[in-house]
Amino acid sequence: MEVESGTWRRENGYLKSYRTALLLAYQSFGVVYGDLSTSPIYVYKSTFSGKLQLHEHDAEVLGVLSLVFWTLTLIPLLKYIIFVLGADDNGEGGTFALYSLMCRNSKMGLLNNPNTAHDHLSTYNPERSLKETRTSMLIKSFFEKHQSSRIVLLLVVLLGTSMVIGDGVLTPTMSVLSAVSGLRIKVPNLHENYTVFTACIVLMGLFALQHYGTHRVGFLFAPIMIAWLCCIGGIGIFNIIKWNPGVVRAISPIYIYDFFKKTGKDGWSSLGGVILCITGAEAMFADLGHFSKFSIRMAFTTVVYPCLVVAYMGEAAYLTKHKEDLQKSFYKSIPENIFWPVFVIATLATVVGSQAIISATFSIISQCRALGCFPRVKIVHTSSSIHGQIYIPEINWLLMLLCLIVTIGFKDTDTIGNAYGLAVITVMFVTTCLMFLIITTIWKRNVFLALLFVFFFGSLEMLYLSACLMKVHHGGWLPLVFALLTLIIMSSWHYGTSKKLSFELQNKVCLDRLLSLVPSLGLVRVPGIGLIYTSTVTGVPPMFAHFVTNFPAFHRVCIFVCLQTLTVPKVLPDQRFLIGRIGAPKYHIFQCIARYGYKDVRLDSNKFENQLLIKVAEFLQQEVSEPAANGEMSVVGKPSDMVVGALMGIRESKKVGKKKKVRFQVGVKEEVKELIEEKESGVAYMMGHTCVVAHESSSFIKKFAINVIYGFLRRNSRRPAVALGVPHTSLIEVGMLYNV
Repeated sequence: MEVESGTWRRENGYLKSYRTALLLAYQSFGVVYGDLSTSPIYVYKSTFSGKLQLHEHDAEVLGVLSLVFWTLTLIPLLKYIIFVLGADDNGEGGTFALYSLMCRNSKMGLLNNPNTAHDHLSTYNPERSLKETRTSMLIKSFFEKHQSSRIVLLLVVLLGTSMVIGDGVLTPTMSVLSAVSGLRIKVPNLHENYTVFTACIVLMGLFALQHYGTHRVGFLFAPIMIAWLCCIGGIGIFNIIKWNPGVVRAISPIYIYDFFKKTGKDGWSSLGGVILCITGAEAMFADLGHFSKFSIRMAFTTVVYPCLVVAYMGEAAYLTKHKEDLQKSFYKSIPENIFWPVFVIATLATVVGSQAIISATFSIISQCRALGCFPRVKIVHTSSSIHGQIYIPEINWLLMLLCLIVTIGFKDTDTIGNAYGLAVITVMFVTTCLMFLIITTIWKRNVFLALLFVFFFGSLEMLYLSACLMKVHHGGWLPLVFALLTLIIMSSWHYGTSKKLSFELQNKVCLDRLLSLVPSLGLVRVPGIGLIYTSTVTGVPPMFAHFVTNFPAFHRVCIFVCLQTLTVPKVLPDQRFLIGRIGAPKYHIFQCIARYGYKDVRLDSNKFENQLLIKVAEFLQQEVSEPAANGEMSVVGKPSDMVVGALMGIRESKKVGKKKKVRFQVGVKEEVKELIEEKESGVAYMMGHTCVVAHESSSFIKKFAINVIYGFLRRNSRRPAVALGVPHTSLIEVGMLYNV
């Protein structure tokens, strides 16, 4: 019976895991594959928009079809599904995930947190099971010795991230405008301005709905994309059978050779349109954190890939018999009796695809902001259960404005397609370069395997990149401008933030020295708890020393709070707080480091305050049984029910307007009582309001970056107190001038 029972439990567990994987695979259709699945609308049109023309024979059509087939097979299927998805960072994907993985396992990055002990974090421990290879040690030592190499690596990562953000402008514009242009098939005399106006209305409606959150309309996304894939797959099979079953022969790569032999330079230039067939492939890796490797692989290999291949073959079969419909072949290949239903589904599908890249843009900007590479913006979590569903108002309206400008300014999907292709292939090439470092330093594989990976995929992507660069003057400059502006913003913010932090580290004050001056300064301890927010993990920030010397008073209980974002996706709640005591117990001064992952959701000020005080009380309890050395910090895990009840009891008693006396069990330190009594007196927040200015002897570039760009961004970004949700009535801001 035990054997049978164990077998049943094991089979039931497998069944449950497969059911979960199927559910995730179903949900991934509406989030991951929207952009990739709608690319058949404009690929052939963009490919033949240049000098490449169709002749009597079908060599050009079959050659482009063969290119599309092998591009879909080699990059999304072979590169991403098989290799890149394995380079996840604790289940998270994307460019920043690769970079954080390298930062955590070596000193190759500039986002390391060297002052905090993270070794005991379960998600922070590096892979120690594999032996260091000679190549791995050489690469790591090279980056450790050369500061410039680490700067270049960060700039490359920011470039890839900037291109993804640029996709947030180009994807909605290209997809919606291409779908709406199908109206001119049924209404040939319709002026171009009407299609542009319709596209603008759809775009404004799309961005206006963002504040509701994707979870409110998420149940519609997957069915729409599945219906869309079924439509293009069914139409593709119909066109293959009806017009030219022989197009299946284009699977042979010999047609690629014949294509380039016949078309030459014009064929090479057309690669800028072929690359559009894999737009959105990067989303399979970037959105990995919301799903699982198995679910993404299953959805792509069983549904998305076959439907796309059949759709491209069907359109090519139609083109071999209707070469005059070259610029409108997708809508022309749809059977007459189902045109309008397919048109409606196509428009909805482009909206879903646009929604996916907009959500991805919000997620990437949130990661960059958490790691100090983007100015502070308002982040609204639209779902209480799914942390990745966020909304950023400033970015949303900026994206909408840019989309409208591009749509009205260009009006032509061919020009936008040139820009779109360059942005897509740049992100993929950056991922390939980062994978070389992952394979050698993280996976610790042979360098020849890494070089083979880079040579094979990198040479293929360089071929496409070179074709896209040749169209810079035909719209390809647009993503370069977007990427340059975003790169300047991100790098300037990171540079200014790092200079501000280094100034605080160099000018921090030893607390023992400050406390030794207590008698001479005549410091007064006022009732209440003071939470002093600082960027330094040791010592007293210059802001607090400046405050005390000018206003010699501070609270009876002081807690120096340092919020740190680590290069891990998430930090477990039980490992979030590091608590330590500063000075003698009579001073009641503590130090707290609150650690977050770059995808963690931060609590509002009220919840954070309660949680922090509970952790401090638990730390005081731990001191009774396990005394710690002065200045030593310890991780505070799950607090006891007695402490939670005591602190929460005070809050409840305040609601009813009565004072409630809290009784503690024998053995609990008297200092816990004092902490609770001071909490009743009130909690104040102290933050620095700094003005960062470059030193007079600095170079012109540094002055421009700090005084102009960083200064402008600081003045127009959200203040730290607002970003943390600190109430104005409890806020104390200390103004200081930093000459960096």
